[in-house]
Formats: sequence, structure tokens, C-alpha cells
Amino acid sequence: MLQRTVRFVHLTDIHVSPPPAGGTSKNDEPVARLDTALEMIRGIDPAPDFAIVSGDVTDKGDEESYRIVRQRLEALAMPVVYALGNHDSRPGFYAGMLDRTQDTEAQYRYERSIAGVHVIVLDTSVPGRTSGEVGEAQFDFLEAALRREPDRPKIVVMHHAPRIDEESPFAWESLSVAETERFRQIVGGGNVAGILTGHIHHDRVSTWHGVPVIVGTGLQAFIDPLFRKGLRILSGASFGLCTLRPSGLTISFVPLACDRRPLGFLDEDKVRSLK
Repeated sequence: MLQRTVRFVHLTDIHVSPPPAGGTSKNDEPVARLDTALEMIRGIDPAPDFAIVSGDVTDKGDEESYRIVRQRLEALAMPVVYALGNHDSRPGFYAGMLDRTQDTEAQYRYERSIAGVHVIVLDTSVPGRTSGEVGEAQFDFLEAALRREPDRPKIVVMHHAPRIDEESPFAWESLSVAETERFRQIVGGGNVAGILTGHIHHDRVSTWHGVPVIVGTGLQAFIDPLFRKGLRILSGASFGLCTLRPSGLTISFVPLACDRRPLGFLDEDKVRSLK
């Protein structure tokens, strides 16, 4: 049972790239947006208990970009929980974020308790793929983790959300239908207060079999959810301010200033082909 109100920040899809050899480029924009978001977070009173980053920490998975993010997030002086997304790489993450040199292809899954909250992190990244996958080893891990610390509320963190809309033609957006059903069987009744994800680049909250599934826009770009004939990509960024009470989870989406300028477009055939 949660003993007090707990506040935490949800960041996702930061997509930092290494700086160019000289001058400035669009690679600087994700770092600038991250700096802006962190300055806003430092102004929150009372300060959050911890921060969650639900994947696509970097754009190319290189070690240097992870070190850029690490330096900035460590300056928050609060625990930070990371998950990996399809743009991340395990070797780059382990080297740049954790100074780890062994077992660098292993899935990055773990659990920890912070401020009375049991946080469970899954690695849904699959090298070479845009869509996500959990796999049996992680389902076993999740099942065991949910049995531990039964009195603590649980937050599950992963980059790809369960398949909320089974009729969606876009496989890239989520877990498969089969894995979503397996996930439902495990999570049901597991005292899960919320599932935090990213990947689709717009803010979305779903009540999924009684569990809130929260997606954040992230800090790279905004994908227009009103346009379903492909992907219309605009400038836009936000982070989530989460409040967990004994009564449940609340999230407030905090937008960064933007001009919603067009950044790119993928037609429907291209989006359907993403796997």
C-alpha cells in the first residue's frame, strides 16, 4: 500500500545524436530540447522523486550520445530509470550509460523500488526492427517480478505499448496481437498502477483491461494522430508529470514551446511496410 503521494517525471524519445565535427546542425535540436525540459523539471516544487526514460534515448545508438544524455540526467540529482527503444543499441547504451563492457548484447531488463514504488523495466527493442517484442524470457521475468513486493504499486516501463487497436494496419506501432494477449494474462491482477511507453510520438492515455497505458510524445518530434494515411511529422515535444496516489495514477502532459512546422512525411505504403 502506498504510504504517500509520489511524483515522478516521464521522458521518452529523446533521440540525441552526436554533435557534428564543427558548427551547428539539426543534431543540436534534441539536446537543446532536452536541456529545456530538464530546466523545467528542475523548477518543479516539490521536486519529483525520480525520472523515467522509456526508450529511444539516442537516435543512432552510439556511445557518445548516451554520454551526452547521461551527463545531463545525472545532474538532476534524482534516480533515473531507463528502458531501451528501437533506435537504441544495447552495446552503445551499456558502454555510454553504464560503463559496462561485458554481455553488451543482453536485454536490459531489471526492477527496482523507488519511493515506495516497484518499477519494472522491460526491453522491447529488437535489433533491426521498428516494432517491439517481449519474448518468453522477459514474460517469465515480468511474471516473477509482479509476485515480488505485493504491497507496492507497480509501474511497468517499456518502449512499445501493447496493441491497443487490434485492427490497426501498422505493425510498427506496438507489440504483436499475440504478445499483447500474453501480456494481458500476466499483468491482470498484478497491482500495476500504470504502463509507461513511448515510440509513437504523441501523447495518449488508454485504459487497457483496467490498467492505464501512457504514451508520451517525447522530445524529438510530434506524429499527428489525426492523420492515418501515413505519418505526418511535425515539430512538437512534451514530457509527463506523473502523480501516484493511493487512489491511482495521474499524468499531466507538459508541452514545450513549438511552431508545429512540418518535419517529414511517410506515405501509407511505406508505413505499412515497417516491421
